[in-house]
Amino acid sequence: MDWYATYLLIIIFFVSCIILRFMRILKEKTTLPPGPMPLPFIGNLLQVNTKDIGRSLMKLKDKYGPVYTLYLGPRPGIVLCGYDIVKEALIDQNEAFGDRGDYPVFFNFTGEHDIAFTNGERWKSLRRFAQLTLRNFGMGKKSVEERIQEEAQFLIKEFKKTKGAPVNPTKYFARTVSNVICSIIFGSRFDYEDKRLLAIIESVNSNFLVMSSTWGTLYNMYPNLMDYVPGPHKKIGKYFNMIYDILAESIKHHSETLDSENPRDYIDCFLMKIKEEKDNPDTAFYATSLARTIQNLLFGGTETVSTNLRYGFLVLMKYPEVAEKMQEEIDHVVGRDRFPSFSDRSKMPYTEAAIHELIRFCDVLPISLPRCTSKDTVFRGYSIPKGTHITSLLASVHHDPCYYKEPYKFNPNNFLDDNGVFKKNDAHMPFGAGKRVCLGESLGRMELFLYFTSLLQNFSFKPVIPKEEINVAPTGSGLGNLPPKYECCVIPR
Repeated sequence: MDWYATYLLIIIFFVSCIILRFMRILKEKTTLPPGPMPLPFIGNLLQVNTKDIGRSLMKLKDKYGPVYTLYLGPRPGIVLCGYDIVKEALIDQNEAFGDRGDYPVFFNFTGEHDIAFTNGERWKSLRRFAQLTLRNFGMGKKSVEERIQEEAQFLIKEFKKTKGAPVNPTKYFARTVSNVICSIIFGSRFDYEDKRLLAIIESVNSNFLVMSSTWGTLYNMYPNLMDYVPGPHKKIGKYFNMIYDILAESIKHHSETLDSENPRDYIDCFLMKIKEEKDNPDTAFYATSLARTIQNLLFGGTETVSTNLRYGFLVLMKYPEVAEKMQEEIDHVVGRDRFPSFSDRSKMPYTEAAIHELIRFCDVLPISLPRCTSKDTVFRGYSIPKGTHITSLLASVHHDPCYYKEPYKFNPNNFLDDNGVFKKNDAHMPFGAGKRVCLGESLGRMELFLYFTSLLQNFSFKPVIPKEEINVAPTGSGLGNLPPKYECCVIPR
C-alpha cells in the first residue's frame, strides 16, 4: 500500500509542476507578441523543424506576423522578421537590443572570455582593441588586400594542378580563406599542407557542420539535457580544443620572442595589452581571453567566406550566363595582365551586383547570432523584459518582398538600377547590423570580391552534371545554411 501512496505522490508532484509551468507560460504570453502555444519544459519543439530551423521560422512569420514569441526551449524568445523590424530593433534601438544572448554551442566552450559572447565593459574593451589592432595590421587597407591577392594566387596555382579534373572545391576555399586571417593573427601564412592550418580548418568546419544540424539546434534549446545525450554535439569541445592546443604553443613562442617595440601580429599586440593591464583587477585582457578571442576570429574569418565561395560557385554553375557576363566585365576592366584590385569595384557594376546577389541568395547565415534585451523595453507595443532572447531572422531580411521583387529567385538586377549602375539595398545584412555587426565585415567583403573576380579571371567552373540537375537548396540549416556537396571542373581560360 505504501508503494501506491508513493507513486500517487510522485504523479501528483509532476502534474502540479506541469500545471504551474503552464500557468507561468500563460502569464508570460499576456505581454509578449503572439506565437504558437508552447508545451511546458519542451517549448515549441513540435512547431519547428530542427533540420531546417530557418525555414521553420519563416513559416511561423507568415502565420503570426513579423514579431512573434517562440519558446526555443523552456524560455520565451522574440523572433524579428523583415528589414523594417530588424532595423528598428538592432539599429534604431541598438542599446536595448545590443546584448548578446545565450548560445550554448559556443558559450559553453568559451565562457565569458571572448568578443562574440560577452557583454558590458568587457565586450566593449575587447571589441575596441580588436578593431584598432586589426586596422593597424591592415584590415580594410592595402596591406590586407595584398595578403588576399597573394593567397588568391596560391589558390590559382592549386586549381591549375587539377588539370581540369573533377574536384571538390571545399578544401581549396577553406585553406586559402583561413590563411588570410591566420596571417594577421600569427604573423605569417601557412603552407597548405601545414598540420596547424589543417587542424584549424578541421576544427572550424566540423563545428560549423554540427552547429548547422539538428544536433546543434537541440543543444542550443536544451543544453543541460543534451550534455547527457550521445551524438555529434559531444565532439564540439574536442574541436574547440584542437585550436586551443595550437594557440597555446603559438602564444608561448610569441611570449618568449616578444619585442614590444616591433609587434608582429595580433598575438603580440594582445600580449602587450596583458602586460599593460596586469594590475587592473577588472581587465578583459588575460591568457584565456586571448585564446578565446583568437578562436572567434579564426571561426568567423574562415567558415563564412569559404562557405560563401563554395555556395556561390555552385550557383554560378547553375546560372552560367551570369558567370559569363561577370567574366566579360572582368576582361574589359582588369584584363588578363594584372590582378583584380578592390578599387576595381566602382568600374564593375554587374560583377559587384552579382556578388551581392550571390551573398543574398545563398544566405549562408540565415539567423543572426542571438541578442538579448539589456533592459525592460517596449517594442511595437509589446512589453519585453530585460534578458529576453532575441532572434533576428536574416533570411526574412534577404527575402523581404518589400525590397526584392522576386526574393526566391537569383537575379543580380536586384542590385542594379535601370541604367545598369550598382545600387545598394538596405535589406542586405549578411554580417548582421547595429553595434554587434560582424567585426570582420570589411575584410569579408574584400575577400569575396577579390576571390570571385580573380578566380573568374583565370578559370571557368564547369559542373559534372547538367546545370538543370544542380540543386542549390541547402542540405541543413542551423547556425548556417549548408550548401550541397559537389564536384566541378576548374578549367583554365
